[in-house]
Amino acid sequence: MYVVVVVVVLTTLGEREQFSPPSALAVPFWSAGLFPSAKRDRAKAAPRAPAASPGPGPAPTGNGCRSACRGSAGRACTAAPRCAARSTGPGRARRRAVARPGPPRGGRRARRSAARRGGAPPCRAQPSPAAQRRAAMEGSEAASLLGERGLGRLAQFKTYRRRWFLLAVVSLLNCSNAMLWLTFAPVADKAAAYFHISLEMVNWLSIVYLLISIPFGLVATWVLDSVGLRSTVILSAWLNMMGSVIRIFSVLKFLGLDSQSYWFLFTGQCLCALAQPLIIFSPTKLAALWFPDHQRATANMIASMSNPLGILIANVLSPALVSEGKHIPLMLGVYAIPAVTACAVATVGIHEKVPPTPPSASATNSSSQPFLMGLKMLLRNKPYIILAVCFGGGIGMFTCFSALLEQILCEKGYSNEFAGLNGALFTVCGLLGAFLLGLYVDRTRKFIESTKICFCLSALASIMFAVTSRFRHQAITLAITSSLFGFFGFAIYPIAMELAVECSYPVGEGTSTGLIFVASQIEGVILMILLQALTVHVSEDPSSTCAIDQDGALDWTTPVLVLAGLCSAMACFYVIFFHTDYKRLHAETKSGDLVKAEDTATANVPEA
Repeated sequence: MYVVVVVVVLTTLGEREQFSPPSALAVPFWSAGLFPSAKRDRAKAAPRAPAASPGPGPAPTGNGCRSACRGSAGRACTAAPRCAARSTGPGRARRRAVARPGPPRGGRRARRSAARRGGAPPCRAQPSPAAQRRAAMEGSEAASLLGERGLGRLAQFKTYRRRWFLLAVVSLLNCSNAMLWLTFAPVADKAAAYFHISLEMVNWLSIVYLLISIPFGLVATWVLDSVGLRSTVILSAWLNMMGSVIRIFSVLKFLGLDSQSYWFLFTGQCLCALAQPLIIFSPTKLAALWFPDHQRATANMIASMSNPLGILIANVLSPALVSEGKHIPLMLGVYAIPAVTACAVATVGIHEKVPPTPPSASATNSSSQPFLMGLKMLLRNKPYIILAVCFGGGIGMFTCFSALLEQILCEKGYSNEFAGLNGALFTVCGLLGAFLLGLYVDRTRKFIESTKICFCLSALASIMFAVTSRFRHQAITLAITSSLFGFFGFAIYPIAMELAVECSYPVGEGTSTGLIFVASQIEGVILMILLQALTVHVSEDPSSTCAIDQDGALDWTTPVLVLAGLCSAMACFYVIFFHTDYKRLHAETKSGDLVKAEDTATANVPEA
């Protein structure tokens, strides 16, 4: 608002007083007022010329011309016809600036004083046409304060320490939501026995996340890019907390819910599912708005990998807490603690949706494209569509793997504790791989090469797991293959999110990552239903550890092989057909070069 008022005042003064722009060498005075360092730089960079007195003799030049005119207040300037600009250097043409009568330096007051005395106002040297155009361009940039070139000239980028607090809040919230999502997956058999429901109904507690995220994901992208990061994080924190508390109602005996207890549990899961897309979309937005370009991939990696960290905690903590079905109320109470903590910290501690000064040039354009226009641009972007299909399918496969791991292994005699350990290794190695790959990409900017190599290696690991999991007594081999699958598979996630922003720039980060997430949820639902349809009921096996006495255990041989085949097909398709430019990095590089070129050209222009 302050900048708009200043520009309007300057426009009015220009019309009334025929305001002449300052020297081409100087930063405009309204910019210097906002940023005192610009005024100091002007004082250091301005060349000084000896003053010349009016009268006969050589024509005064530069500052001498202004001194001669300044000394003639109240009478016509005698030096005006002979004012000339000094030479800009050997071999260059001399520029002459003929002085003309103009408004006195004191503004309207000095002009009225000169009129009362009957004298002519003092003269002032007129800048060259090039200097006038340059000053006008600087004025328009100062008025907008949104263009990358204007920002590069008028303000220095700045980072704030509180960005790490925001990163910690988003990470805690993301971890808590993932814990609530897969609370029952490692103990599906005991949960089915406790609530007197079938195994399919237990699986729906995880599938509901995928179903709700599909329609609400589009709403979440609009909320993130239009309402802002602060409101999005607080809203998701409250939804997550309310869902975790409602889940506890299902196990409170004094309420006498009985057959209705499952539906309280299901309602709580639905609220947590509404919070998931808001939380999942936040890391790229947070990294773009609060972190400089050399920290974006690392910040995105930390916030994004807190989700698999929650999966890790769920895979380890649920079997540890629920040795018997009667311990499920304790598990629900423990899982509500991080959700309540994250809600309190987010509500009290987050006060700003954007930093006062952006950390990078692209941060000013994070929401530059309207939501519908951004969607149209994404749907016409061939590299982005390929990335959304392949990477979204990869996320869907990892969702199925995490949710169904216990059911896949129990039929071959592996315990719930071993399945939880396998899931823990899968996630821990994934976090390590994401951390190392994030640091590597931050230094080298090799997004495409890194994702293609990791995608191929994760496909090979999925084939190894599909074969190994069909044999008994292969605990060590299964642990190694799960670790490799997680190491290469999870490492792709934060880098692919950054790559989605790079290939879709200047579309907002929330829209570009949100559409990929929606695609992953659609593919995840299809895969989950397909894989369950391909299972085969088998007769009771003494070596089986599945605690289902209604329909017997399920044979997952065919579904796991289908999962490995789909992973390999998507990896090949991605490697062959995906190619793109790093649009955001190129825009920032071009902006920096333009600012340097303009600063160099301005420093070499002589003062008239």
